Amino acid sequence: MASELEKTDLKANRAGGMFRALSHRNFRLFWAGAFLSNTGTWMQAVAQSWLVYELTQSPFWLGVDAFMSTAPGLGLTLLAGVFADLVDRRRLLLFTQVGAGLSALVLALLIMTGVVHVWMILVLSFVTGCCFAIAGPSYQAITIDLVGREDLANAIALNSTQFQFSRVVGPSIAGVALKVLGLAGCFFANALSFVAVIVALMMVRYDEKKVSAAAHSVRDRRAVWRDLVEGLRYVRRRRRVFMLLLISGMTSLFGAPYFSMIPVYARDVFHMDESGNALLMGFSGAGAFVGALVLAYLGDFKHKGWSVLCGSFGFAVCVVAFAYSTRLSVSLAFLFLMGFAIVSCVAVINTLLQKLVTDEMRGRVMSMFILSFIGTMPIGNLAAGAAAERFGPQHTLAAGGLVIAAFIAFVALRYKRLRELS
Repeated sequence: MASELEKTDLKANRAGGMFRALSHRNFRLFWAGAFLSNTGTWMQAVAQSWLVYELTQSPFWLGVDAFMSTAPGLGLTLLAGVFADLVDRRRLLLFTQVGAGLSALVLALLIMTGVVHVWMILVLSFVTGCCFAIAGPSYQAITIDLVGREDLANAIALNSTQFQFSRVVGPSIAGVALKVLGLAGCFFANALSFVAVIVALMMVRYDEKKVSAAAHSVRDRRAVWRDLVEGLRYVRRRRRVFMLLLISGMTSLFGAPYFSMIPVYARDVFHMDESGNALLMGFSGAGAFVGALVLAYLGDFKHKGWSVLCGSFGFAVCVVAFAYSTRLSVSLAFLFLMGFAIVSCVAVINTLLQKLVTDEMRGRVMSMFILSFIGTMPIGNLAAGAAAERFGPQHTLAAGGLVIAAFIAFVALRYKRLRELS
């Protein structure tokens, strides 16, 4: 009887603490603003992928567009991580969100006036990618400033929840907006959504670390590069941190291209219109949202190392299955499971990294985490686009899934300390 009562109390405590981080005013503001902004971003993602495919009729150009939006991460993310440890993170986020909002507005106007061409989309994708690359490490590192260390794991899970929920809401709204407002309407909505996160950031108030407290100024170029090298050495000396980053990178490099190929499946495999494209993207987001909710409910659970390994391996298996599926209902199920699995891997990697690293290295390690996941996407997307043009999207995606599965199986067998992470 006692054990049953203990289990009941544990469940009640988990449910009660599931939204604990939202009790912090600053995090609540940031969470709400980020959710509205991310919803707009996913609306644009649906509309933009369909627009590129309609203009070019080529999966290769889908890969190129995805490459342009993520390529800035290769060159900017590590430096942005150094800046996140030296400057006012909130102010840096404000500037980048304004830039991304203006980029969406320009693209909306180009579509509305009927003068849009593929090269214009690629240029603006690159500009937006620069904004996101610079903002990424500060976006991750500011979480501990908003909630403190005690509620960090819950805040990371809730941040993942709002992002993944926006992956459900954004494509769903986009499916309706494309019918009612047209392509330009989705881009205008995204531009407007950035106002929400800008206002939220302006309302956030906390005791910021003074820039003068840093060892040097950002203008000291030699010192900035020294900090960057120091961060790389820090990761190299910590095997578990390095392996977590490697898992994130491999999963993204060979698995993320599935998302850029969705318009090909929607139109050429399932013979659907732009609303069907939104449906496929929305199901992947729904799985990720459920996965994030489960992590928020579990809180600071044990066996996080196994969650990372099983999540990545399960994602790989689902990618292979989705690649060759020709039935819509089955494909939707695999998309849902892919979203669930990738969150079980990547969100937990985020939590483990933030717990394993020191405060002074947090921004730099978070930049490497973002680089491992986002920075590898341009290479994967470009390679997958070219391979899909020659071998077809099915064989391309399946090959990527098999590479991930083989890599994770090797890591699970080889690194015991990684399996034992909690």
